[in-house]
Amino acid sequence: MGEKQLREGYTTGACATAATKAALTALITGIPQAEAKIYLPIGRWVTFSVERCDIQADSATAVVMKDGGDDPDATHGASIVATVSWTDGTGVELDGGEGVGRVTKPGLPVPIGEAAINPVPRKMMMEVAHQILEQYGIERGVRIVISVPGGAEIAKKTLNARLGIIGGISILGTRGIVVPFSTSAYRASIVRAIQVAKATGCEHVVITTGGRSEKYAMKQYAHLPEEAFIEMGDFVGFTLKQCKKHGMKTVSMVGMMGKFSKVAQGIMMVHSKSAPVDFHFLAAIAEEAGASSELIHSLREANTASQVGDLMQEAGNTLFFEKLCDYCCLAALKEVGGGLVIETTLYTLSGQFLGKAVRKDATD
Repeated sequence: MGEKQLREGYTTGACATAATKAALTALITGIPQAEAKIYLPIGRWVTFSVERCDIQADSATAVVMKDGGDDPDATHGASIVATVSWTDGTGVELDGGEGVGRVTKPGLPVPIGEAAINPVPRKMMMEVAHQILEQYGIERGVRIVISVPGGAEIAKKTLNARLGIIGGISILGTRGIVVPFSTSAYRASIVRAIQVAKATGCEHVVITTGGRSEKYAMKQYAHLPEEAFIEMGDFVGFTLKQCKKHGMKTVSMVGMMGKFSKVAQGIMMVHSKSAPVDFHFLAAIAEEAGASSELIHSLREANTASQVGDLMQEAGNTLFFEKLCDYCCLAALKEVGGGLVIETTLYTLSGQFLGKAVRKDATD
């Protein structure tokens, strides 16, 4: 299609491992390292440039810059710092310093109280440390501290606080690479959010298509804890199935006309490019809601789902929105094969309530 090849990036876990190797090698040899070659979980050797490498009497520090490739996330450009020092023991210790979050809630793969360094990056760093110590015949203990200057500020752009990771970013990555525009990372974040909700006792979650709809949802469901709110983005079907899989009892969907007009039709991946809005479908719902033939004709000729909503609002036809929400509930129940209470609420872009419906099954 003439598209250029997108450049892969590297995870914070891979960067931290490279920084660890450089710092420990420098500590042992007394020679500042300009690069570090590590083996990624995906099965590939990669050489990382070391931005800075300093050696003190009993410690060494190395810095690797996080490169997100052509799909940069909030951590793109961050300095991932490893400081390695000798200890009195013989083992390898690993902890997080400035800018690396601490886990405060259950449901994550890291115990409460520990630094938010996920299992795969943790394993990578421990293994590389043992390999370097063995390579140089060293039997002393070492302590590795990973820090990210400015990490607390970067974390504000992530869901870490919602997940109970406080004070900084997480050191992540199961493959070592970041695949541009991959949906896997977003899906993983949805699963993690549902797991945290489950672990904190939630049986009712609220899934939204974005930050704006989530803000309106939090006002509507103010009695629910923060962990109950999950941004699903465009992944409606995937999120619904994960909610059922993790034992949720009630799922409330909150969104706006554009994406929920698609959900009502049974389209469960609601990206703007996934499928067009079917204006004849919306016109048919308006007809069910008693709209005039003139109005129905106008809906068929509409340009956007929001415009349809505006026309129905102007006509004072609230039944249309209730019916549209009901179609969303029915489509959601069909997607997961029942077994959940589904609620759907529609808002305008400015936060005006349009309508709501609740379904326990296809006939209630």
